[in-house]
Amino acid sequence: MRPHSERWSARVTRESDALTLEKGVFTQRSARAIALSLKRSAERSTRRKSSPFRSAMSMLNFYINRMGTKMSAGRRKILERAKQDLRELFGRGSKATHS
Repeated sequence: MRPHSERWSARVTRESDALTLEKGVFTQRSARAIALSLKRSAERSTRRKSSPFRSAMSMLNFYINRMGTKMSAGRRKILERAKQDLRELFGRGSKATHS
């Protein structure tokens, strides 16, 4: 049986009031593809309580935090790059340049 917190976070990812995510969004190999998928989901959502940008970024941050230390360095780099791509897609500019 899974720990309670793991079940809760999986449920949030599946049934978020903010977004209905496309299947496999966080398993894609391209940061740009992840960002585009999150952007589409956020813009289509009629249930979100915030702007599409904030909803998409919140879901991405939630997933990164949920994975924690279980995530490989390569995967983390892709997801961090997806944050930068999301900012660009929404015309927000980038906070910091990743090397």
